[in-house]
Amino acid sequence: MKMLHVPLLVLGVLISAQGFAATAQQEKMKTCNADATAKTLKGDERKAFMSTCLKAKPATQQDKMKTCNATAGEQALKGDARKAFMSDCLKKK
Repeated sequence: MKMLHVPLLVLGVLISAQGFAATAQQEKMKTCNADATAKTLKGDERKAFMSTCLKAKPATQQDKMKTCNATAGEQALKGDARKAFMSDCLKKK
């Protein structure tokens, strides 16, 4: 009887892992679809946008840091003003 529990446990873990992957893809699809609707895209324009949107990788923390750092440099921020800007910038999506 105990031998049956191990394969069932492994099967359950595999099925739940696939469920989480599908959820992330569904969220991405939902976001891209909402963006396309907000831009009132139709037909081929919508297809092209959705394709690009779904292939896009989310920005990494390192990418955010580079962008925020460059913007702070352009604005010549120093000291506490720079710290506050960087903190706010890195918290945004």
